[in-house]
Amino acid sequence: MQWITLSFSQLSTRQLYDLLRLRCEVFVVEQECAYQDLDGHDLHRDTLHLLGYRDDKLTAYARILPKDLAYPQIAIGRVVTASTERGNGAGHELVGQALLEIKQRWPGDAVVMGAQSHLIDFYRQHGFDISSDEYMEDGIPHTDMIKQHT
Repeated sequence: MQWITLSFSQLSTRQLYDLLRLRCEVFVVEQECAYQDLDGHDLHRDTLHLLGYRDDKLTAYARILPKDLAYPQIAIGRVVTASTERGNGAGHELVGQALLEIKQRWPGDAVVMGAQSHLIDFYRQHGFDISSDEYMEDGIPHTDMIKQHT
């Protein structure tokens, strides 16, 4: 997998299209979740877009939000892999790459996420711990998780 990390202003029109398409394909169509994906956080000057390409096709993506935008800590969100990438370790590679990016830019900082609850064990493998009770977000059970230090 080839990884690229860009700010919103660095994204090409094609990269923006690809990431929005992947997010829509998985979150809206596959998970049947109608939600407001375009929340304004993509535009923030300190938001990072982590794009994973295989054979010139975007197949993995995560968004890294700066402190105090969605949470007091740095946050990882919109973690998504194409259906063709599931079961081959791409999700673990994506989370690992996001954590590496955070460690390089903000060493030692805590990282949070609002994880879909069925993925708690997946994120625990990357050092995240549960930090909230389960709650519903856009009709899907979520649980906040935190990794104390990158």
